[in-house]
Amino acid sequence: MTSQRATREHDPPTTSQGAPQAPGQRHVVRRTRTGGAWVTLALGALILVLLLIFILQNGHRVDVSFLGAHGHLPLGVAMLLAAVGGILLVAIPGTGRIMQLRRTARRHGKAADSAMDEAAAAKAANQAPGAAGSR
Repeated sequence: MTSQRATREHDPPTTSQGAPQAPGQRHVVRRTRTGGAWVTLALGALILVLLLIFILQNGHRVDVSFLGAHGHLPLGVAMLLAAVGGILLVAIPGTGRIMQLRRTARRHGKAADSAMDEAAAAKAANQAPGAAGSR
């Protein structure tokens, strides 16, 4: 077992595909979905902490009127609700547009598939044994 360990220590570094790595070249670690999710969660937690600090520092009560409704809210909460409303104003039409583009892409994909099937059927008909012997 010690002889195997000794040879492993002296083997040249390899790439992720197992090929020997050139001297002086750095090994690059690829990004993964899990790593991306971790970074996203960390940034989300930081944003939530900043929002909490914002709301706690802007606790002055203000009068809010919207479409005939009147109320008193802390300033931070009122501004947060306004920001969420703005996000929804952008997200709802954006979602509709994405759905429209996906539906169009699906239609074009089906049309391309059927055209390829027709072309393959025509090619097969041209290469049929009866067609080859008629020359």
